[in-house]
Formats: sequence, C-alpha cells, structure tokens
Amino acid sequence: MGQGAMGPAGVLSLAGVLSLAGVLVGDSGTQPAGTPLPLAPGDTVPPGGDAPSHGRGLDCWEVRKHNSSDWCRFVRSNPDCQLEGGFLNYLEGVFCVFPPRLLPLAVTLYALWLLYLFIILGVTAEKFFCPNLSAISTNLKLSHNVAGVTFLAFGNGAPDVFSAVVAFSDPRTAGLAIGAVFGAGVFVTTVVAGGIALVKPFTAASRPFLRDVIFYMVAVFLTFVVLYFGRITLGEALGYLGLYVFYVFTVVLCTWIHRRQRGEGLAPAGPWEPEMPTDAEEQESSGANSGDYGEEYRPLLPSRETSLRILTTALSPLDYRKWRRKPWYWRLFKVFKVPVELVLLLTVPVVDPDKDDLNWKRPLNCLHILTSPLVCILTLKSGAYGLYLIQGIFPVWGLVTLVGSVLAIIIFITTSNEEPPKYHCVFAFLGFLASAMWINAAATELVNILRTLGIIFQLSNTVLGLTLLAWGNSIGDTFSDLTMARQGYPRMAFSACFGGIIFNILVGVGLGCLLQMTSSQLVVKLEPDSLLVWILAGALGLSLVFSFVLVPAQCFQLGKAYGICLILYYLAFLCVALLTEFRVIRLSAI
Repeated sequence: MGQGAMGPAGVLSLAGVLSLAGVLVGDSGTQPAGTPLPLAPGDTVPPGGDAPSHGRGLDCWEVRKHNSSDWCRFVRSNPDCQLEGGFLNYLEGVFCVFPPRLLPLAVTLYALWLLYLFIILGVTAEKFFCPNLSAISTNLKLSHNVAGVTFLAFGNGAPDVFSAVVAFSDPRTAGLAIGAVFGAGVFVTTVVAGGIALVKPFTAASRPFLRDVIFYMVAVFLTFVVLYFGRITLGEALGYLGLYVFYVFTVVLCTWIHRRQRGEGLAPAGPWEPEMPTDAEEQESSGANSGDYGEEYRPLLPSRETSLRILTTALSPLDYRKWRRKPWYWRLFKVFKVPVELVLLLTVPVVDPDKDDLNWKRPLNCLHILTSPLVCILTLKSGAYGLYLIQGIFPVWGLVTLVGSVLAIIIFITTSNEEPPKYHCVFAFLGFLASAMWINAAATELVNILRTLGIIFQLSNTVLGLTLLAWGNSIGDTFSDLTMARQGYPRMAFSACFGGIIFNILVGVGLGCLLQMTSSQLVVKLEPDSLLVWILAGALGLSLVFSFVLVPAQCFQLGKAYGICLILYYLAFLCVALLTEFRVIRLSAI
C-alpha cells in the first residue's frame, strides 16, 4: 500500500459524520432506567444483517440499547464484547473509562487513532517492508516478473493481507475481511481505473488485461461459492493459494512467450509487469533508502565518520534541506510521520542493494540485532510470548535481550563502518520479519477499533470493511496510480489496478483462513447472513464483467466516457450498499 498525504483526511471526514450521527441515533435508542435487559441471545441482528455470535450470550451490538449506567457492566460481563488480541481494550475504554456524556469525545479520539494507524501501516509498508522485500528478491536473483507478482505484490498489499488475516482470526470480525477485500476490489477496479482513464486516455495492453480480469473473475467466483456454503475448507484455502501460484506461472510464461515473439533476449519492462515502479517513483518512494533521511546530499570526497555520528545521522528521519523547500502540507504530514519513522528506524533494518554500502550502518545495524527480535516477540500475540516466564523464573524477553546483546557486541567488534559484512543480506530478512510484525500489530489494532466503532454506531462489520478499511488501504494506491498515469504511464497504472488486487483476494482469503485452521478444526465458518455481502460480491463480479466486455468492444481504447461510467457505477453501488445497511432496501430471502 502506498501512503497518500490526503488519505487520512477522507477517512476523518467520514468518521466525523459517523460519530455525530451514530451518537445521536444511539442516544435516541437508550432505554429508560429500570427497563429490564433482553436476555434472549441471538434475537437482535445488527444493521446490515450480520449474524450474532452464537453461543456467546448477548450480542455486543445490544449495549447501546441499555441504560447508559449499564454499559460498562454489560461490556465486561459479556463474552461477545471481548476483543481478540491487541494491546488496548477499546470497548472498555469507550464504555467504562469515558462517561456517557463524553461519548462524542471518545469517538473523536478513536477516529484520530484510526487515522494514525493507517499512517503507521503506510509508512511501515512503503519505507521498510517493501525495500527489504526488494533486497531479498535481488539476493535470490529473481527476475523482474517473478519479483513483481510475488515479493513486490506482497509489499504493496501487505496492509490489506495482514488486515484480512487478523480479521479472519475471529468469526465476529470476518465480515471486516470480506468487506475490505471485496470493497477494495470494487473501489480499485472502478474509481481508480476510471480515474486513470479520465486523467490520461490510453490503449490498454490486451493480453495482460484479459489475463488479469479472467483470473480475478475466477477468484471472485470461488469466493462467491465459499460464501454460499458459509464455510471454507482446507482444500478451498489451499485452492486460493494454488490459484495464485498458477497466476504467477502464467505471468512468467506470458512474458517468456512475448519475448520470444519479439526475438529479444531481454525485453524492457512493459505493462505485463505492473508492480514494478518507475525510476522516478523508486527515487521518491523508497524513503528509508533515499534523501528522505539525509542521503540526498553526499560529500564529494569520502570521509571517515565516527560511529556516534553515523548513528545520529541514520536515526534522523528529517532532511532539513529538503524540509525547507517542501510546501506546508507536506511538512504538516511529515510531523505526524516522524514519531513512527523514528521508532521504525530504531527497530527495523533496511538493506538497499542499489547503494555501494548496501545501506550498512554498523552502530545502528548492531542495535537492530537487539531491538528487532524484541519487537518480534513483544508484538506476537500482543506480547504473550515475550512476557512468558521460562520455568516460571526468567522472562523470554530477558533471554532475547541477553542473546541479542552478545551478538550485537560480536558483530560490532568484527566489522567496520566502511565495509558491510558478507552476511549483510541476513539483515534484509530480519527487517522483513520485524516490519511484518509491526504491520500485523497495527492491523490488529485497526480491526479491533473498527469493530468497536461498529458497535458504537450499530454498523455491520461488512459496511465498515467496504468503506473505512477498504478506502484506508486503497487510498495510497489511488494516488500512486493516478500520479503514474499523469507522468505518462497509464497502461502500467491500469495493469496495476487488476494485478495487485488478485494477490490481495487470493492470498488474503487463502492465507487468512489457512492460519486459523487446526488439526482438529479444518473448516473456517464465515456466516455471511447479510444481504450486503451478496450485494458486494455481485457488484464486484458485475464490474469485472462490465470491463471484460466493454474494453475489448472498444478495441482496448479507454477514454473519458469509460472512466465516467466506472465512477458512476461505484457511486451507485455505494448508495445501494448504504441503503441496504440502514434497512431501506430489504429482501426476505436471497
């Protein structure tokens, strides 16, 4: 996921509207004092039709129907209100810490924290996760095509995939994953693709477009079947991953055939490599490896720097000369990103194969030997493993600190500031693991806070997934694809619209469900009892069929009329989805 500077503003505006409307609606539904609490579990279905949690007592969505004095007791005593994982209990925070009259303040703070979580996801994926994946693919000597549809696709879709994996970990939040995966698919294939056609009319690459749309339609059909049966088995989860492996094989085979037809040993990067960034984009986006951290202005003559100077320079997330020539809004957004970048610089190593020294910073990399493993164990299962006492005496984090300190001292003594060691590529794998754990931790908090907002506003997980979560994860890709189109690469941007989301749906659903299966339970229940889920799946399938028929009919000439049709289609879908959520549109049976 790319990080767009304007992304949080859009999410904040929606969150603000929901906070005002939700609080007003919630207050109107508060029962007077002395009204007996409903005791029949499963009687109430939240707006949108999400099924209540069976066998868990009262559904947590009913908390706002009770007297405000009973909110805290209800949340603490109801098993359905217990959040899975995460470091903060958002439900207890809003219903127990804040008094009822300050509920709008609590919602506002939660909305701001939600925006900051999107910033954390974007910065981690763009500046730390993706560069390390690129370094790993370079060390493994993978071709651009294989790297583009595997490592780079994983880097670009990391927030989406981790959010889906976390959401699938609990049946109560599975609707978030379904809504986000399908919602992002509809958004990217309509708004983003239509925006590219509006910005720069172009001729689409025929074979890559048809290949990606066909694979995506197969993935959507497979998901539709899974939702129809309300469960996903081990074979179906492996089928998702197997279909993506087959997609990678098809991309490589198509590229090889294309090169053979052109009679070239090595063809330049074309539209069949949608995930590979342009040179301009590479220079601008690889913040941890570029001038964003002070490397833009290098001395003409090399000089030996002290370890302390190297450490302080490497830990500076600001380039003051770049700061002075940037506009005010860039500076404002940078201020919010600096704390995140500083923490990530302290805990995540980054290897850059394009630099002569491979981004080797001896004092900082030695510090990473200690901090990166600590991040991994303290963020895994919300620190449960890191705080575990070995034999009831010594904590795991203490053992990791001891071993990491010894290794850091050994590496510091046996290496120099000027020359990276031969095993420096290992730091790319360490950085990949540490950044993945940061993304997973942020995604866990993101899912928990979205579920909390859904309970406060009486909204289903599906609508939260297809709006807030899908928009937040897609807004960066929107700006990067539109920028790429304006720079004269509309075919590459258009191909990226379909190539990237194939990875998100196949790996997000397949891996997310596979990780939840155990030896005794090889089935994951999805319980898609909401009409909104079927509208979402149908809208995505219909948009793909629309493009699959219309684009070849226009001889792959995509102009402004095509873009306007796609954007109008998304607006119509969004209206139908919201009307369904608020029970304006109802069906007795699907």
